[in-house]
Amino acid sequence: MARTLINAPSAARRGEVIEIRATIGHPMETGFRAGEDGKVLPRNIIQTFSCRYNGELVFSAELFSAVSANPYIAFHTVATESGTLVLSWEGDNGFSQAESIQLAVTA
Repeated sequence: MARTLINAPSAARRGEVIEIRATIGHPMETGFRAGEDGKVLPRNIIQTFSCRYNGELVFSAELFSAVSANPYIAFHTVATESGTLVLSWEGDNGFSQAESIQLAVTA
């Protein structure tokens, strides 16, 4: 499991625009770089990122080999109701990880 850092508010007012920031610890190896032995290191990147708010997709991104190690993603959404934000990453070699956070929405 990769190390993740998610920064999002735990509470917001209904209709408020909130920012969610996420970093995941991942080497993002391009598949073009040679290792110490001179052989090309196999590609190992995160290919997709998505965020679902109470099951509804609110943000998604496709990542490519030009993205640096430990990718940082920031996006905004509108707080509509209390619930769960599920952030998911999928990549090469069967890599997949999901983290969830709770959001309390007040009137």
